Amino acid sequence: MSSTEDSLTTASNTAAGEAATEAGGARGGAGAAGEAGAESGREAIVRAARRAFTLRPYAEVTMRGIAADAGVSPSLIVKRFGSKEALFNTVADFRAAADELFAAEPPALGRHLVLTMVELRDRFRGDPLLRVVFSLGIEDERTLLRGRFREQVTDRLAAALGGPDTQLRAELIAGQLLGLGATLSLHRPDGAGSHAGAERLADLYAPGLQRLIDGP
Repeated sequence: MSSTEDSLTTASNTAAGEAATEAGGARGGAGAAGEAGAESGREAIVRAARRAFTLRPYAEVTMRGIAADAGVSPSLIVKRFGSKEALFNTVADFRAAADELFAAEPPALGRHLVLTMVELRDRFRGDPLLRVVFSLGIEDERTLLRGRFREQVTDRLAAALGGPDTQLRAELIAGQLLGLGATLSLHRPDGAGSHAGAERLADLYAPGLQRLIDGP
């Protein structure tokens, strides 16, 4: 196996392990809260669905399994989302993450991207973007997920950039964000640490992103 393949396998296995750890934490917290909080219940369902669709092919994912992971009843998922297909479409949506990632003007966007990625990972106990890389769905599902990512993340970013090669620069920025997520999953699965740690990470990583944002 080549070193590149070995690295990708390690990152994939680490992402899977991270998701499994998150699953245990979600189940532990959900038992105490039950289904009392409407928004927290919805978030628990979405987190469980994201883990399920990332770690298993679509056909193997069941509403009952997602409900058990989220600590809610299957009927609540049906009430909130209607069907497994509708729940998958919710998971295959990057707009909420993109709204937060791109909520800065271009001159400050590089640092904002790094700090927001760290904050989103801590808040959701997992990476908001990596599922586009490690999804195990069949070809139609992977195509849908990656098409949504291209439209909602890469193309949106390209439209906000000035100068030449906006699409290529947006693709490279998206790739660097995915790389950052994979690096944090491998080396800092429990988060970037303190606020000072996140700031230092931005000191080191953001300048490369900002060069791509600024363009030639």
